[in-house]
Amino acid sequence: MVTHASTRQEATALLSAKPYDLALVDISLPDGNGFAVCTELKQAQKIPVIFLTASGDESSVVTGLNMGADDYIIKPFRPRELIARIQTALRKSGPASAAVEICGLHVDTASGVVKKDGKEVFLSALEYRLLLVFLNNPKNILTRDRLLSELWDASGEFVTDNTLTVYIKRLREKIEDNPAAPQIILTVRGTGYRLGGSYVSK
Repeated sequence: MVTHASTRQEATALLSAKPYDLALVDISLPDGNGFAVCTELKQAQKIPVIFLTASGDESSVVTGLNMGADDYIIKPFRPRELIARIQTALRKSGPASAAVEICGLHVDTASGVVKKDGKEVFLSALEYRLLLVFLNNPKNILTRDRLLSELWDASGEFVTDNTLTVYIKRLREKIEDNPAAPQIILTVRGTGYRLGGSYVSK
């Protein structure tokens, strides 16, 4: 069942009425903004939040993701794309730790802060999203097709195979001690990638 709220006030009232599985939140509202609704949502119910907006600049994307949003989709969008993102968010919405440590890398998913050996690492929105895919699937081999189906760039278009290769390389350069011999994101020949190292949830 889908419930619609036209304003921030209506959304706030609905939050106290019953639990929900997921929230699709527009950034621009008549009486406020979606960022405020996201904050209220996360305080009231631990459910996935997907931002829906016409604003595609990277700072807005990072702000939304750092506030705890699970995804960010730009208007105009394809209905099948939206459904795919909703399904992915629901699939990942099981219990998860707020912080993870692996090979000297510390990721606080509540704040969106990533540190390597105590020093903060600055990732782009897509790099951070890519890292979360691996952290959310610590025991699974992730095929390139699987990564491509879950990873979307900031413009709302499919990430191409070549782009995925570039972002894997960039991410390794930022989080690995030796990108040429990675210990965190491992290549599985002929299949894809998997998370390596000793994974510790906190």
